[in-house]
Amino acid sequence: MTFDVHQLDEFVLVGAGVTLLAILAVRLSSRAGLPSLLLYLLMGVTLGESVIGISFENAELAHALGFAALALILAEGGLTTSWEAVRPSIRLGLSLATLGVAVSVALVAVVAHLVLGLSWQLSVLLGAVTSPTDAAAVFSVLRGLPLSPRLVGALEAESGLNDAPTVVLVTLVSSGSVAEHGIPATAGAIAFELVVGVVVGLAVGFGGAWLMRRAALPSSGLYPLAVLCLALLAYGAASTAHASGFAAVYVGALVLGNSELPHRTATRSFAEGVAWLAQIGLFVMLGLLLSPSRITWSVVGIAIVATLLLMFVARPVSVWVSAVVQPLPVREIGFVSWAGLRGAVPIVLATIPLAQQVPDAERLFDVVFVVVVISTMLTGPTLPKVARWLGVTRQLEPRALDFEVAALERLAADMLQVTISPVSRLHGVEVGELRLPEGSSVSMVVRAGVAIVPERGTVLRRGDDLLVVTPRQLREPTVQRLRVVSAHGRLGHWLGD
Repeated sequence: MTFDVHQLDEFVLVGAGVTLLAILAVRLSSRAGLPSLLLYLLMGVTLGESVIGISFENAELAHALGFAALALILAEGGLTTSWEAVRPSIRLGLSLATLGVAVSVALVAVVAHLVLGLSWQLSVLLGAVTSPTDAAAVFSVLRGLPLSPRLVGALEAESGLNDAPTVVLVTLVSSGSVAEHGIPATAGAIAFELVVGVVVGLAVGFGGAWLMRRAALPSSGLYPLAVLCLALLAYGAASTAHASGFAAVYVGALVLGNSELPHRTATRSFAEGVAWLAQIGLFVMLGLLLSPSRITWSVVGIAIVATLLLMFVARPVSVWVSAVVQPLPVREIGFVSWAGLRGAVPIVLATIPLAQQVPDAERLFDVVFVVVVISTMLTGPTLPKVARWLGVTRQLEPRALDFEVAALERLAADMLQVTISPVSRLHGVEVGELRLPEGSSVSMVVRAGVAIVPERGTVLRRGDDLLVVTPRQLREPTVQRLRVVSAHGRLGHWLGD
């Protein structure tokens, strides 16, 4: 198959148009209260052979591109996740990603075999591909809800880590290795890949952070590229070592995202844009891979039973068992059970048996596709209401200060842009009363669009934007001092932190 410049022109035209429509669809989906992935999947089906006529049946290519997109999505998730928020819930998240997945797979497999009449191989595959939660869905949906950091941290850690064991399980079941070597050997292989993947991620993360702090790159635009490449390096290194690349990329990105690196804000924005592009491409591609003519009533019936089983039996039981390591109140267990968001991950995992030509794999792919659509329509729009009904939401207080950070590399300093909100007690405080650490200073105050060079007696007002220059090693004490004064006013020095 050849690919010339004329085909490139057509590809760019169609690709840019579809991507632009997908970006605009985010606004439409948010107004309608539906997850954007449903629109992307519909766009893929519309572009496919049944409507517009674009033919795409290469399961091996879909498998490879799907893994690449998931690696980018997990990298963005790690870079934008706060370790301080995840740390209190890491035990629960890890338990959900391992023990919880195992319980869910077992329950779905048994019911699928005994009730739906599927073969044991197909039953286990159905349980394995539908049990993990989707990182993209979790990161995008949960961060918009006013939930406690403990719940968000547990669900984010689960979605970032549960791809690793399920990929290994689906691969081994598809190849027949589980039947050949038994469950203990399979569990050992999963544990090995997960542990080695985490170790590789930690090594690349800490090593990459050390390197980036000393690189002094000539252009600020190179830093986001370098950090993303480091995260993908963790994926490639772990996969080459026959370990879990997904565990490595998430852990490596988590370390990099929580390290004091230059241009952190720009890096996170860049990673978010790349992740959105990966999501759009992934969902549209998976929609292209589906043939609507194969969606029979038999497939829909199996998908409905599997969805109800997942949402009302397998997920709640797996959460209840996983919570043994970190007990939760009943209402929080109920919310975590309902927040088992599925997305592209189950469909991508379903391409593994499809690529390995497992008997009836095409039917499995169609069932999983329908399961994702049904569960997404049931879970996504109702999640905020369920959170309020269970009483797990919290009242968000207006932030007193908003911070943006820009690096001044040659001076080994940072420039903080600080916005004083209406609830901040910085209002009425003089610049000299801030008592910032020696070496840090307020270099400019922007008020109603007018720039003011402040003096010690300049009085700060609500709505002011401050530009604060601080040596890098004093950035955290400077930020902390500003927060103290913002909370307590000019007496913050005596009232403490």
